[in-house]
Amino acid sequence: MIKGFFVIVLGTLLLISLPGTADEPEKDSIAGVPGVPAIEFLNNLDSLLNLYYVKQSVARDTSLVQESFESDSLSASYPDSVYIARLNKIPSVVPLSYNHIVRNYINVYTQKKKEKMEVMLGMADYYFPMIEQIFDQEDLPLELKYMAVIESALNPGARSRAGAVGLWQFMYGTGRVYGLTINSLVDERRDPIRSTYAAASFLKDLYNLYHDWTLVIAAYNCGPGNVNKAIRRSGGVRDYWKIYYRLPRETRGYVPAFIAAAYTLNFYWDHGLKPVPIDIPLMRDTLIIQEDLHLQQVADVLHIPIQLLQEMNPQYRRNIIPGSIHPFSLVLPLQYTGKFIDYQDSIFSYKDSIFFDPSRKTLAPQYTRYNPPPPKGRVKIYYTVKQGDNLGFIAEWFHVRASDLRYWNHIRHNMIRVGQRLKVYVPKSKASHYKKYNSYSFAEKQRRTGNSVTQPVIEQDQPLDDRYEYYRVRSGDTIWEIARKYEGVTENDILRLNNLSRRSKIHPGQHLKIRKKS
Repeated sequence: MIKGFFVIVLGTLLLISLPGTADEPEKDSIAGVPGVPAIEFLNNLDSLLNLYYVKQSVARDTSLVQESFESDSLSASYPDSVYIARLNKIPSVVPLSYNHIVRNYINVYTQKKKEKMEVMLGMADYYFPMIEQIFDQEDLPLELKYMAVIESALNPGARSRAGAVGLWQFMYGTGRVYGLTINSLVDERRDPIRSTYAAASFLKDLYNLYHDWTLVIAAYNCGPGNVNKAIRRSGGVRDYWKIYYRLPRETRGYVPAFIAAAYTLNFYWDHGLKPVPIDIPLMRDTLIIQEDLHLQQVADVLHIPIQLLQEMNPQYRRNIIPGSIHPFSLVLPLQYTGKFIDYQDSIFSYKDSIFFDPSRKTLAPQYTRYNPPPPKGRVKIYYTVKQGDNLGFIAEWFHVRASDLRYWNHIRHNMIRVGQRLKVYVPKSKASHYKKYNSYSFAEKQRRTGNSVTQPVIEQDQPLDDRYEYYRVRSGDTIWEIARKYEGVTENDILRLNNLSRRSKIHPGQHLKIRKKS
């Protein structure tokens, strides 16, 4: 069963993997750094600075504002032998190879974007312990945490040009395959905990496919379909550096970027990088919410900045936790957990009629041409159609027009059936009088309107013939049901004997010819 599921999951991912690959080397676009990862990483690094707790930290550190974000100074550069030796010191199951491409990425991290990297280093203090705990629980190499640096610059709100979202940059389809809720209110790709568990499952599935962590990292970026294509075009070789130029251009830079990130996060101090202390609560608690809750309700009652709540709970797209649909989590700074429990009744009731307007949940439909308003000065009563009634008689009895009856009851071509309830609008002062018509006989209703009291006889298609049995149609009968009452009789037999087509209507009281048994 597990193997079957694995095949389905990987088959799905083969279909949704990114299109395209390259057969020949392409010219690098960013200062010797190949591919899109550098572009996406730099964009995510820029957007990281817009996070509420990052801006709060930067605003309090004037030296950081004046020097770091305006400085373009370069840090120390080392011989290749030093980089190689340092990479060998990092405990890693994933091979951390070194070449000029890796060195170019190290230069980006430690020199070209040094000051912004210092902010990301501060974010690592918040996210890495969480990622390591989950990866340890899932028995994955802990160094895979550096993939989150390449994917999103540790920004849970990151969104790529291709539509990948969150800390682990899941596309919509892959996120759904791995159990993440994605709808108009909730996007768990932005939830650091849920998305990390999903990423762990994805990485384990890829490892079961390749049994090579470098290929797993490449496949995470471009999808197993593109990696498999590169392997086939390389004659079945399963070595990342030997299939390098067969991979999509953005993936060629992905593994070197990962290696450079592992280096930078371990040896940043040797390059003069100092992590910026980020004012985000490291001590936090998670509550399960089972009612609808707006983050503004929590912010106003507990006096927490709404921006902080939003960034601790980035999965809620509209600031709404739809707990009544499904239990969802709310992450709070630890010191507010007790207050939330103490004041939860006040929190849920605070401006609830504004945030969750009850009048919007049960709305009467507006009047349209299909749902007309009642005529002025009249009230609605109901009349149940009896055998022998027709629309003209009913209109006369209630002193209304037949066209009005059709309009009020959405009737076409005067077709009514026995037992049907018709809406009739009558003068308010005569409502009790007209309600009695439901209990009157046909003759009594006709007498009260001055018409003939003789009830019309339903015409038969032809006089009764001894050669046939006859069936008298009852309310609700169908040709198929009538045929079943007689052994050896089919619908077509009844239709043919009575000159009916399949579209013909039958009505109560009508006699149908049935073939006699021979």
